Amino acid sequence: MNTQTTPATDDELLGRVILVTGASLGIGRAVALACADRGATLVLFGRDDERLSEVYDEIESHGGPEPAAVPLDFATATARQFDEAVGAVARTLGRIDGIVHCAGHTEKLAPVDSIDLDTWLKLARVNWLAPLALTRACLPILKASEDASVVYTLDSHVRTPGAWWGGVVAPRAALESAMRAQAEEWAVHPNLRVNAVVPGPVASPSRKVTHPGENAESLPAIETVVPAYLRLIGPAGRGSTGQIVDAAAG
Repeated sequence: MNTQTTPATDDELLGRVILVTGASLGIGRAVALACADRGATLVLFGRDDERLSEVYDEIESHGGPEPAAVPLDFATATARQFDEAVGAVARTLGRIDGIVHCAGHTEKLAPVDSIDLDTWLKLARVNWLAPLALTRACLPILKASEDASVVYTLDSHVRTPGAWWGGVVAPRAALESAMRAQAEEWAVHPNLRVNAVVPGPVASPSRKVTHPGENAESLPAIETVVPAYLRLIGPAGRGSTGQIVDAAAG
């Protein structure tokens, strides 16, 4: 995993339009607030309209640029809905300079043989297929940016899944493979780059699902992984593509 990126500065996202999925809570919320604090205009994607509104209000109360909020459930969203949402953003803001994919769906750990088809489909849609579909919908407007960056979120268990982790890691492993292929395909576009972050163990909502008996106070705070996303989404990440950054290592 590559962690060689330069530190972000307090205003380096000024003027950039950043779309963050899963922005209503957890890592997505923390990344969205941090980007807004550094001058970015945020496009907030999330399935919980009420929580999304709270993040919207928090950004405004901190004096950040007025964000846009898009309630959308990745478990059911269609290609047409993605196209319509991105089209609305393009008409309103005129540009998208980056996407940070933090949306995720987590089930309790279970043997592969016990996971039914409907559960597999939901895990695949939210954690693998929807991020790729949204990126595809955004690609024409990303290409118009002088410096466009896409950042996916992966899982540390992809390397060593072990028993009971199949439902968590299989979609993220597929997303990692797609990201690596995407990076090579985008090599003909010097203004496009795509990377991924592995957050590692943090006190996130998904961690409560996979480790229900764990003491959350013993884990690093969500905010500790935010710098990895900031470095990749901003100018500091120029020149890096196809890389997987271990947030816990840096």
